[in-house]
Amino acid sequence: MATIVAQPPAAPGLSAAEAAARLGGRPRRSRPVTSRSYASIVRANVLTPFNLILTAFGALTLTFGDWRDALFLLVVVVNSLIGIGQEVRAKRTLDRLALLVAPTATVVRDGQPASVVPDDLVVDDLVELGAGDQLVADGRVHRSDGLRLDESILTGESRPVRREPGEEVRSGAFVVEGAGTMVVTAVGDERYAERLLGQARSFRHPRSPLERAVNRLLVALVGAVVVLGGLLGFALQHRDAGTRDAVATATAGVVSLIPEGLVLLMGLTFAVGALRMARRGVLAQQLNAIESLAAADVICLDKTGTLTENALGVHALVPAPGVSEAELRALVAALAGATTARNLTVDALARDLPGGPPDPTAAQLVPFASRRRFSAVRTGGEVLVLGAPERFSLGPLATLADEHARAGRRVVALGRAAEPPADPDDLPTAAGVVGLVVLSERLRPDTRETVAFLRREGVELKVLNGYAPATVAAIAADAGIDVRGECDGDGLPNEPDALRAAMREITVVGRISPDGKRRVVEALRDDGRHVAMVGDGVNDVPALKAARLAIAQGTGAQMARGVADLVLVQGNFSAVPALVHEGRQMLRNLQRVARLYVTKSAFAAFLILLIGTTSTAYPLLPRHFTIAATLTVGIPTFFLALAPSSGPWASEGFVRAVARFAVPAGITVGVGVLAAYLFALHNLDLTVQSRTAATTVLVILGLYLVLVLEASGRRRGLAVVALCGALGGLYALALALPAAREFFELSTPTAAILGGAAGGAAVAICALALSGFTPGAGGSAR
Repeated sequence: MATIVAQPPAAPGLSAAEAAARLGGRPRRSRPVTSRSYASIVRANVLTPFNLILTAFGALTLTFGDWRDALFLLVVVVNSLIGIGQEVRAKRTLDRLALLVAPTATVVRDGQPASVVPDDLVVDDLVELGAGDQLVADGRVHRSDGLRLDESILTGESRPVRREPGEEVRSGAFVVEGAGTMVVTAVGDERYAERLLGQARSFRHPRSPLERAVNRLLVALVGAVVVLGGLLGFALQHRDAGTRDAVATATAGVVSLIPEGLVLLMGLTFAVGALRMARRGVLAQQLNAIESLAAADVICLDKTGTLTENALGVHALVPAPGVSEAELRALVAALAGATTARNLTVDALARDLPGGPPDPTAAQLVPFASRRRFSAVRTGGEVLVLGAPERFSLGPLATLADEHARAGRRVVALGRAAEPPADPDDLPTAAGVVGLVVLSERLRPDTRETVAFLRREGVELKVLNGYAPATVAAIAADAGIDVRGECDGDGLPNEPDALRAAMREITVVGRISPDGKRRVVEALRDDGRHVAMVGDGVNDVPALKAARLAIAQGTGAQMARGVADLVLVQGNFSAVPALVHEGRQMLRNLQRVARLYVTKSAFAAFLILLIGTTSTAYPLLPRHFTIAATLTVGIPTFFLALAPSSGPWASEGFVRAVARFAVPAGITVGVGVLAAYLFALHNLDLTVQSRTAATTVLVILGLYLVLVLEASGRRRGLAVVALCGALGGLYALALALPAAREFFELSTPTAAILGGAAGGAAVAICALALSGFTPGAGGSAR
């Protein structure tokens, strides 16, 4: 016979007046960080390696050269201010949204429970704890009804730890199962895990595939800057170039190698994506989460609260032979009233089958847990057990249980025994069944549309749930999910290779434990899938942690929200399609605009190797690069990175795809620019004017590449043509205005200059077209 631990009498807690007095004497803390700090945003947008290089060359130019050649510094400042402004705007929106899903505590004041924010807790407060709650203060357990805590964030130990009255517990832990109360011993800055939880959330996931790819690209470009810059410097020293000429040439060569706006543009895009998600009621706790969602090719989800509404109702009571329906109803009501560890099932029973006054001798013996699939209470001198039908010998009720399960309803069995279980994980001996309780739930109104969209986008859905496999499969099929195979969680293979093979075929797994969900997610992840996990309960947390992207519902457990990358604040799964569309649009746009930045770098490298190492004057001054890059890269990418788009996308092979476009395009542009420059310099005997011809060719070819990458589709194509026409008009205006010509050191366009520029541009455009670089192609097949 199991020993029942005697619980201490209920602590009265503090009165509201006592709590207010203690709170008033305590200094108010600053609001906890829910997103990047302002200082972090400024550092990320200003203190980059490329900005430091540009600033150094800007200082050299201002000291030894012409100040107009330092105009690129203004571009750096403007880009940084735009990036900072957008991220700050996103941060403020995210911080407001985060308050809706921030952890709270249920505290007993004047003998009544009340929900308060962590900053309003004081020492000696009595806090109620339930499954899924996060501990937001340090304390001492006062009452324990099978209380088990996940303290992995504090100790690294993944197995839940049982806590008994008198034991110390610390903030940052989560209640995995059971219920209880604790008396607060430390709050605010005195908590053990004051900084630990925020760090754990911030660094739960590594960088996204796109971020890693861009970082590899930037490392390669930094290496190119060092090598080619050193080569250019050696060539200038070898030919004894004057200080002014050397500074202008070195600045023009090195500055043009740097994709100064690419990093800022990616951060800006992520921030705008997070802002758009926030407007749809989705909190991004990781800025790169929208990209991860776009890359997901399989989404695992728990049925309850995602496909179905987050509520249950009693559909029918099925008494066993010899038991009346009234007797079964009374027993179910007694169990619901005596259960202290609540969940959806118990709440539905207590609501739909209310009993009489509570039994003062009632006690919870075993709280419900997914791994054991039953709970037990003592009431009325007997032990009542509620659990999965598979845990009982149903006899003649087995057929009815199976029929209801295949109809998509949840079935639980009620049994009773004389003695409590000898082991909390074992059913009481001779727990005879007294009846079945049939519960039902409804699909969310927009579930079928959401599932249909995801299937059209090539995203596979797998349902992992604790209900019977037949029940889960029926609801999944009703939602439109392709149910190719169903399986019981206990029947999943233990061997990793076999589990991976099984999950390629199975789409529904029922009666699965939290650890089983984790194993399934890990198997899919190890099989090369980009896995997103959607969950709302404590039993989903191991799988959420294992997934590449964790999505929690704002109406779910605090523990699930705490480890999630995305939080659906209103618990609305129908928000996911819009996020997938947004993320894939963002990926397409970033891949396209990155090609423009790297094409500029490839072009600059070509010039350094062919002209920078010779005695021929460099074809472009820094100010020429500034006006050309602003018109053909900076302004277009700012608009196009955030514009609607369509077409192929991919998160893998990013660097190769960019290089296949940028290297040949950059070299071809370089050939066109050099052809016009050298022809004007040597055949037309033009000196200063030859640089105007080179700049003109560079602008024409740059705008042509914008058309190649972006002019896809009728409406978008017309918009991009209009944009390029406007930017070309700005350059023509700069050539026409004497003040602009003088500032940028451009010459008045003559027939010779325009003819040379037209010839060089025509040669390059023909070469680009023959290579497949045509407007509307998007640069995808290179």
